[in-house]
Amino acid sequence: MFPIGSVLFPRGVLPLQVFEPRYKALVADIVETDRRFGVVLIERGSDVGGDDVRTSIGTVAEAVQMGELEDGRILLINVGRERIRVTRWLEDDPYPLAEVEPFQDESTNGGLGPAVASALAARRRLMALAVEMGADPASLEVDLPEDPIVAAWELCAVSPLGPFDQQQLLEMTDATARTKTLEKLLAEQLVDLERAIREGGTG
Repeated sequence: MFPIGSVLFPRGVLPLQVFEPRYKALVADIVETDRRFGVVLIERGSDVGGDDVRTSIGTVAEAVQMGELEDGRILLINVGRERIRVTRWLEDDPYPLAEVEPFQDESTNGGLGPAVASALAARRRLMALAVEMGADPASLEVDLPEDPIVAAWELCAVSPLGPFDQQQLLEMTDATARTKTLEKLLAEQLVDLERAIREGGTG
């Protein structure tokens, strides 16, 4: 397991720099197997040295690229696969270990395709305003796959949210409700950004 300060969604991309000996040991072990490990968000504490509080819902990461720098750091590019639930944490020896089980959606309640379209439009409005304020124009457009379930996860992964909002989405078990919640969070960010622009213009 690799507890960190961010959330990995299924279909999301997570770059990591590994420098602690315990996580170097983890990398050495996954190279010998399937290059997979669990990622969970640290709720409180630090990802360096342990002594942290971790969420129970996370994602399986697969290391698809790796390399080592001259100073000994290991660079990993990881892709999120399926979600998992931690049923029991074990001792952190030689690195964080846990017993896990699959964590899957219970239903979509229908309407996932329209929900994805609405959330995508909300993201586009938010990013268009961010681009006007100097953000990278490349962040404006995303190319989503046709499969609405996959598209919904990719949209979560590329939307600018804080880790606790991301964790809220990750833990939801209805894909349609999750995507509608994403749209709501993006709309709230747009309102906040518009307010900040107005207040900045009058200050």
